[in-house]
Amino acid sequence: QVQLVESGGGTVQPGDSLRLSCAASTRAFSAYAMAWFRQAPEKEREVVATIAWSGLNPTYADSVKGRFLISRDNVKTTVYLDMSSLKPEDAAVYYCAAKLTRTQELSHRPEWYDYWGQGTRVTVSS
Repeated sequence: QVQLVESGGGTVQPGDSLRLSCAASTRAFSAYAMAWFRQAPEKEREVVATIAWSGLNPTYADSVKGRFLISRDNVKTTVYLDMSSLKPEDAAVYYCAAKLTRTQELSHRPEWYDYWGQGTRVTVSS
């Protein structure tokens, strides 16, 4: 069982930046594909960004390309989401997800992932 703990959420103004972190409780972290999802009120959970164990070729939702950056530190067993130029429509609960793959495979489908964090809320308001 892998536990994922997100942190870094908060209330910011439009245009601000924020860094989310997700700490994983596994020494085999480098065998996991990781992703950030988000869910706004009355909306479905949607993928924000994904990253393979190697950190190469991350993927992003079109709505966040050029503004968000996903990265990972396999030594610290942590994945990050650096968010900049935040917009009101970025407001949501952000979830970290993990999938044991040992490959470069990634997915935008929530059901593909094995483990989820409890979420951290991001509010963007002026």
